[in-house]
Amino acid sequence: MKRRVLGCAALLLAAALLLSGCGASPMMQGNWKAEDSWTEATSEGAEDWGYYEVDAPAADVGAAERLPGNVKMIYTASVQLESVDFDAAAKALAALTAELGGWYESSQLNNRSRYRSAYYTVRVPAERFGDFCARVGESAALRSLSRSAEDVSERYYDQEARLATQRTKLERLQALLERAEEMEDIISLESAIAETELAIENLTGSLRHYDSLVGYATIDVSLQEVSRETETEAAPIGFGARLGDALRSGATGFVSGLEDVIVALASVWAGLLCLALVALGAVLLLRRYGKKQKQSAAADGADGVEKK
Repeated sequence: MKRRVLGCAALLLAAALLLSGCGASPMMQGNWKAEDSWTEATSEGAEDWGYYEVDAPAADVGAAERLPGNVKMIYTASVQLESVDFDAAAKALAALTAELGGWYESSQLNNRSRYRSAYYTVRVPAERFGDFCARVGESAALRSLSRSAEDVSERYYDQEARLATQRTKLERLQALLERAEEMEDIISLESAIAETELAIENLTGSLRHYDSLVGYATIDVSLQEVSRETETEAAPIGFGARLGDALRSGATGFVSGLEDVIVALASVWAGLLCLALVALGAVLLLRRYGKKQKQSAAADGADGVEKK
């Protein structure tokens, strides 16, 4: 009996110790927060469960003004626009670029076809990159927009450290050159100084290039003139809707194709007229030649009858 009592007491003591240990866990304490559980989940095996893909917010590539000063980001974007009023859209794009403190790095206009098209490489300050992407579709139909941000901090500071090393090396070589007396040493030091100066020049140019890319975002813009803006309706459901959509699309394509043929013929009317005149002249010559052949044959037949 005493053994049973001692056994029960031991079990109760173990249960008390277990509960006290659980009470010391973060979930039982008053200062526990939901963020603690999420931090633990994301730090241990989060990639296996897809937390980053499902719950992680999308990167804001237009938040250059909120980045720490030591972060070097290169922002780029590609934009496709279309407009019925090509001239107005082009002017609005130029006005937006100037308003945000940017400029055209390059521009190309193509007006050889029925509808005009233009291609621009726009540079705007990195802190206005988000504003440009948000407003570029105000004056034209925005067909596509892709943005990216590349962190080049590691490469930038590596180049910067190498530049500092080369400058220190140059100072030491110049100090040695001042104390050199042997011609052979002087020639070797001058050659090393020239190589170091070239390395400094290359590294300085590389850093300037990075500064340009980091300070100003690069956006490639394509502007296409259209007769009407592309419709972005939902896909038709059901056979009847699909058939009606196909008939409308076919009729539109036929009319557009017929217009293209007529315009193409109008653009080469002079050549077609020349071909028609040449063909008409050839037909007339053949007819005249045929008549002469018939008359000659008839005359030969009449002479043969008279001789008989």
